[in-house]
Amino acid sequence: MTESVHPHQQASNLWTSKMAFILAAAGSAVGLGNIWKFPYITGENGGGAFVLVYLACIFLIGVPVLIAEIMIGRRGGQSPIATMRSLTKTENASKSWRIIGWNGVVASFLVLSFYAVIGGWSLVYIGKAALGLFVGADAEAIGGQFNNLLANPWELLLWHTVFMAIVVFIVGRGIRSGLEKAVNMLMPLLFVLLIVMVFYAMSSGSFGRAVSFMFSPDFSRLTAEGVLVALGHAAFTLSIGIGVLMAYGSYLPKNVNIARTAMTIAVLDVSVALLAGLAIFPLVFANGLEAGAGPGLIFVTLPLAFGQMSGGLVFGAIFFALLFVAAITSAISMLEPVVEWLEEHKGASRTKSAVGGGLAVWFIGIGTVLSFNLWSDVHPLGFLGFFEGKTVFDLLDFLVSNLMMPLGGLAIALFAGWVIRREGLAEDVGLKGGAFKAFMFVLKFVTPAGIAIVFLYNLV
Repeated sequence: MTESVHPHQQASNLWTSKMAFILAAAGSAVGLGNIWKFPYITGENGGGAFVLVYLACIFLIGVPVLIAEIMIGRRGGQSPIATMRSLTKTENASKSWRIIGWNGVVASFLVLSFYAVIGGWSLVYIGKAALGLFVGADAEAIGGQFNNLLANPWELLLWHTVFMAIVVFIVGRGIRSGLEKAVNMLMPLLFVLLIVMVFYAMSSGSFGRAVSFMFSPDFSRLTAEGVLVALGHAAFTLSIGIGVLMAYGSYLPKNVNIARTAMTIAVLDVSVALLAGLAIFPLVFANGLEAGAGPGLIFVTLPLAFGQMSGGLVFGAIFFALLFVAAITSAISMLEPVVEWLEEHKGASRTKSAVGGGLAVWFIGIGTVLSFNLWSDVHPLGFLGFFEGKTVFDLLDFLVSNLMMPLGGLAIALFAGWVIRREGLAEDVGLKGGAFKAFMFVLKFVTPAGIAIVFLYNLV
């Protein structure tokens, strides 16, 4: 176990409390995937049975990697790249394992480049809802509003810029004054907004139907593909494999129990996803809309529901504020591995690293902005049959979601399970006896098998 204290592991650069770390890591995990993606994939895959499989996968696939990644980050105490360089030396392991660090930093950089564009949409929709643009509008009009937004590169660029500026401002202020202050305010706000939305949904008249849909499993509606979708979403909703938790773990004090902390993060992440479903499905059912409406559920189907319900103007604005808060807490975590590396490698100040990293992310994000309009027919790797028809946005999403994240998660599980010496490991993760043995069995065999299945399924 490495006991040397690196510069940013000094007391002034650590999280001030376990709760601060939990809120930050949960903020990283809780994002657009919980509030945008989870409800529509639950709708597409039949509800309750899918939710049960998803929960099982979270705790068998997601949590072991979550524990391993935080543990690796705290042991190394540096950026993901420097951490893996350090640990391969102390563990006498092949230098090939260092790819974990590089994969994490590059993946978080690429994810943020398109995530910030979608995060910008939430800002647009807060305004649309508050101005009453959904009130009385029909499906065609609301669909037209969304299509007009995507067709306007200047508007998309403006909100992409605003979103990234907020991210850079928060991250540039450092761990305690920036990240910690932000999550201490934003995460409780997220739960308050979510609970307000659930109470609003209770008044819709279809809350019982929504509860039954989500929690009464009908396994006849669950397909093999649905199981794999649940497995895939569970593995990657916790932000594993993209360096974020390794970076956050590097600021974690030694006296914090990683296993208990990881379980708390997973429970918070699952709670947000389930509450989002309870907020969304009653509104969808009450208005006779389609639960499995795909990605358009949030930006087309829900605005239609808000436009037809009493109080929809206020609660529509609250919902999109909730979406923005979820997006921003994830986005600040994605910039952190890049900033941490720039501070170490280039010796730049925190502020300069945040601005430099943020500008680079913003610039790459322009490709995603243009994918929806001027470059909609541009397919950079279209000459390779595998990437035929993929825009810049599709390509980035595919590379990160289908290749870099699963391979990163798989490599972390294998490195922690098979390469790191057992000496001091139980103490490091905070487990004893049978619990530690069970954890190691799952980490070495069950988790890698699950991630490998998802990886191969996504490719095929």
